[in-house]
Formats: sequence, structure tokens, C-alpha cells
Amino acid sequence: MKDIFLSPYNPKETEERIYKLWEDSGFFNPDVCVEKGVTKKDAKPFTVVMPPTNANGSLHAGHALVMTIEDIMIRYKRMRGFKTLWLPGADHAGFETQVVYEKQLEKEGRSRFGMNPDVLYKEILNFTLQNKKDMELQVRSLGASCDWTREKFTLDEDVIEKTQNTFIKMFNEGFVYRGKRAINWCYKHQTSLSEVETESIEETSPFYYFKYGPFEIGTVRPETKFGDKYVVMHPDDKRYVEYKHGQKLMVEWINGPIEATVIKDPVIDMNFGTGVMTITPWHSQVDFELAQKYNLDIEQIIDWNGKLLPIAGEFTGINIKEARPKIVEKLKSKGLLIRIDENYKNVIKRCYKCNTIIEPQIKDQWFVKMEPLAKMALNSVDKKEIKFIPDNYEKIFRYWMTNTIDWNISRQIVWGIPIPAWFREKEIVVSKNKPDGERWIKDSDTFDTWFSSGQWPLMMTEFPEGLDYQNYYPTDVMETGQDLIFKWIPRMVIFGLYLAGKAPFHTVYLHGMVNDAKGQKMSKSTGNVINPMTLTEKFGTDALRMGLIVGNTPGTSLALSEDKIKAYKHFANKIWNITRFVLSNTENYTGEKPSKITESDEKILSDFDDIIKDVTVDMDNYRFYLSAEKLYHYVWHNFADKIIEESKEKLKNKNNEVVLSAQYTLRHILKTSLILLHPFMPFITEEIWINMENKNNKLLMITEWPTK
Repeated sequence: MKDIFLSPYNPKETEERIYKLWEDSGFFNPDVCVEKGVTKKDAKPFTVVMPPTNANGSLHAGHALVMTIEDIMIRYKRMRGFKTLWLPGADHAGFETQVVYEKQLEKEGRSRFGMNPDVLYKEILNFTLQNKKDMELQVRSLGASCDWTREKFTLDEDVIEKTQNTFIKMFNEGFVYRGKRAINWCYKHQTSLSEVETESIEETSPFYYFKYGPFEIGTVRPETKFGDKYVVMHPDDKRYVEYKHGQKLMVEWINGPIEATVIKDPVIDMNFGTGVMTITPWHSQVDFELAQKYNLDIEQIIDWNGKLLPIAGEFTGINIKEARPKIVEKLKSKGLLIRIDENYKNVIKRCYKCNTIIEPQIKDQWFVKMEPLAKMALNSVDKKEIKFIPDNYEKIFRYWMTNTIDWNISRQIVWGIPIPAWFREKEIVVSKNKPDGERWIKDSDTFDTWFSSGQWPLMMTEFPEGLDYQNYYPTDVMETGQDLIFKWIPRMVIFGLYLAGKAPFHTVYLHGMVNDAKGQKMSKSTGNVINPMTLTEKFGTDALRMGLIVGNTPGTSLALSEDKIKAYKHFANKIWNITRFVLSNTENYTGEKPSKITESDEKILSDFDDIIKDVTVDMDNYRFYLSAEKLYHYVWHNFADKIIEESKEKLKNKNNEVVLSAQYTLRHILKTSLILLHPFMPFITEEIWINMENKNNKLLMITEWPTK
């Protein structure tokens, strides 16, 4: 037995050295595995594309879970003889990264507004590349056996080129258009956001009822009502049969009398309130569509900074939040306030990064026509080309693909991939190169980050001509957070089908959130964020990985505590101590199976075979949480507590056959347990393996999985 086992296991002295051994071996690369005879040339591929990690900060607990689950998949399939390819990457993360950098600018007393765009871009680029480097070191420290020779960044030149080419193709084929629609405007960050970048939160707000000529109207937003000169009702509403479509009325309003026009349209819900509403076309998509339908006037009431425009008269330049009570007070003084419902519950959209209330604004933007693309995605699911784990997420996917709205892909930020478009008066040219002629202005907007990351499986496999695309696309599993079922997953499916004619993956594995020990969502403001790097420093990476995976069923949230990680540090120590006992008591073991195995050992080995089969079935069905727990209980409570304890008497037996049988049983269970545990606890198992005086010096990471 080597002296290393005489000292306690020390993760700090082991993990970096072991990872370097793996990386230097080249076996993260399936081509090297084939070249060196580790994997058969005609072996079936197994491919996972790593969700590109946001390169704007350190890894959080959710990232650690991603790396753990995906590494378990890859290590297992590699040991099963597959040509395994795990493709790593990093995301420039557009709006999110710019928000992070804006906070840094604020601390320095600076602002992005007024900065030269090129200077700002270079500053964010330097910031991101440094974070990317640090982040990749952290991914390595978690044991991720991905092929770093194929690593990509969403701002690599080829990714930018392909993203822009997709946009041009979609424009030419009618899937992308530029036009006016109500967009989600965050006036703090001065950019439009897609639906998935807003949070719809039910809140209690005052609901105001006002007298509008002979009608009663209701609203939660009196600050938008300055331009309301159209009053709408259902054509079948008998309460208003005396009023005709197009009829003009003079009504007293906020800043004096105005001429109102009656609009009769079935868009109105007769059962809501009084069945009458006024419309503000610039600040509502429904109102905007009504205005377009009847060729009505459209006027902006609130500017891009959240302040009232001159149409508001005395309230001009006042922030809408501050203006609201003043407007209500004025309407009250004019006898136009009927009543206030203080407990009205409504859904308010907020920016998901700064919590600012979203202001709907009409703006020329680039939109993707979602309906025809969503139908392609639904058809693919109908044909069972994509499986969801857990399967109830298929319903959620279907819901979002059935209830799509056109996707705004324009962002008014510097940090991102430029939209290849040029404007001149009313002309638009979509091209990466400036058109011939004068006065062409480049579109200053950038793509929504989901537009590039939605093409990630294609980018990572070098679509359309790359060998990896030919050999590894469609990929096998897309493992990611459950919250991305309506954000990222649909976009990848859509782009895969649209560009390649194939869904980009066969299986979608969705994990839940990693919460704190009390099950509460982690947030910096609450101070309950658990840093995975702190945990690995304290307890070792293997302990963290086990803590993240045991009991973590797909789609459900995990409560993570230091106590749980500490328990698996004890388990790692237990494995080390088991090894010391087995090796010290089998030093004369030849490695050969003895001709006679005792009846009790036969029973032990038979039971162990059942465990191998059981765990293998779980692994094949992505039940990693069960496999890990079963192995933990077997190694600790069966192997250590029972088999080893019972072996102590056998090893003292004067009958050599009994001793050899016990030694073989101990060695076989130890060796096989290391193989079974390797996907979950790669560092300690590899360290033990390479120090067990194996004759062929074969790394554990490429050792065959037991088939019994």
C-alpha cells in the first residue's frame, strides 16, 4: 500500500493536480479517445452543449449544479464507450452584462450615457474577457470534463457572422420585419426588452373611476390619459345603443374641454367595469391596434425617460410616479373623480434586472414572426423528436409555443452583436456592408442576446459545414434551468428547425433552482447567497457535487446547506478510509479471481451485481439523484458497516481459501464502487484509482463501466 493512504484525504492538494492530469491526457476530446483506442471509431456519439455561462461574474450555486449534472452525464457515457463530446462556451449576455458594468460605472461616479459607444464597448469587452477567464478556471475546478479545444464565446467572429447571416436570411424570407409595435421600455436602462426579460407581478394598486362626459371610465394609470380622445364600447352593448360609431362629443377633461369620438368595437369586454374605456394608442398594444384599425391619431404622452411630454400641460417634465397623485387631485377638483378602489389587484410588468415599472411605448423595432416558427416547434414535439424531463414541462413548452407574440430582437445597448441594417429616409437595407450612395445611417441597435444564444447548438457544432455538425448534431441532451423552458429552450428549437431542419437535441433535462438551507431564493440583497467556490475550498468539490445531486429530482428546487455538503465530506473521508483498510489487508492480492468463492461472499457479490444493474438503469434514465443516493448508502452502510466488519474475521481465518475469497470480494467491491462513484465524485475516486497500483495505469475516467 502506498504511503499516500496513511494520511487523511486532502482535496486541496489533490483536485488541481488531478484535473491537470485529465486535461493533459486529451481524453476530454472524443477524437483523442478514438485515436488512442479508448473509444471505438464507430461508437455512438453522445453530445451535450454547455449552456453558455454569463461571462460577467463568478459562478453561483446554479452554475455549479449545471456543471455537476452535465459532467455526470458525460463521464458516465464516456465510461460506457460512447464518443462523448461536451462543448463549453461563454455568453456575452448582452443586456445583463451591460447592467452589471453600469453598476461598476456608478461606483466610479460615471455613467454609460454620454460615453463614446466604442470606448464603452471596449471597456465592457475587457471586463467580460477577464471575467470569462476567471469563470473558466472555476468551471475546471468543479471537475467539468468538457472539451476545451472546442470552446466558444458568443462574440467570436464566426458567431457574430453566423448570427447576422441568420438575421439576413430571416428578413429575406419574411420571418423578420421592422415596424411599430408597443414594446417593453425600461426607462432606467433606456432599452426595449422582450417579454421574457420582464417580470409580471400581481400588485395592489388604486383603481380610479372618472367621469368622461356621459360615461364612467376606469384606470390604474391616470398619467396616460392626457391624449385620450377616443371612447370605446362594444357594438352589442345595449347600455350605449344611443351612441353611434364615429359620433363626436365635447367632454371636460384634465386640461379643459376636448372633442371625443365614439368607437364601437368588439375588443371591449362588456362585463368589465362599465363596459367603456378610453384608449391611449402610444402606450398600449391593444389600443395601438385599435388606432391602426380605424386610422386614429396616435400621440406619445410619456417620454423615454418616464416623464410627461408637453401634451400634459402643467404636468410637463414631471416623472409619471410623482405626477399621478397630482393629476388625480386635479380631476377631483374639477368634479371628475367618481371613486377610488384602493385594493385593486392587477399585474404589473417590471424590468427583471432593476425592477423599474415597464412603460409600453410605440417604437420602430425589429421583430421575429413567431407564429410560423412556433408551429414548426410544436410539430417537432408532436412527432416525439424532443423528450422533456420531467415530462410535465412539455405542457409548459406547448403553452408558450401556442400563445406566442412576435419577438422584439432590438436592444438599445452597445454591448452585443450589431444588427446589420442601414437606414436612409424611408429606405431600409439589411446587409453587413454599407449600401452604395450617401446618407445611409447604420442601425445602432444590437441583437437581443437570445437571438445569438438561441443558435448555440448550431454554432457549437459548426453548422453548416463543420465535421462536428455532421457527427454530433442533433445533440443528445440540453440540460438547463427550469426557468428557461419559455426563454431559451423554444428559441433553440426554433432555430434548429428553421436553419438545419432538425431539432437541436433529443432530450431536455430541466433542473430546479438552488435555494438556501431554508428553501428561500438566494439573493445578494437578502444576504443568503451561497458561493460554490467557498464550499469547495472548505469541503472539497466531490462533497459539493454530491450535495447538489442527492435528492435533487429534475424540475424541483433544492435546499442547499453547508451541513449537507459537510456530510458528503465525511463520505469522501469514509471512502478514503475504506481504501486504506482494503489495501492494507490485501497487499498479497494477485488480482486474479480465486478458484473458490465462499457462499457468504457469493451472496455479497450477487447482491452487489444487483446494485450495479439498478444504478445503471437509473443512470440510463437520467435518475442521477437516485443513483448517487443508492451508491452512498451501499458504500457506507453495506460495504463499510457490514461487509468490511464481517471480513475482519474472515481475513484472520486459517483457511487460505476463505482469506483469498474475502480479499477478492473486498478488492472487487472497492474497485467497482470507485468506477460507479466516479461520475459523481471524480477527484477522490481518480486519486485512489491511480494509487492502487493498477497494472495498466489506465485512468479511471476512461475505465469501462461494469455491465453486470
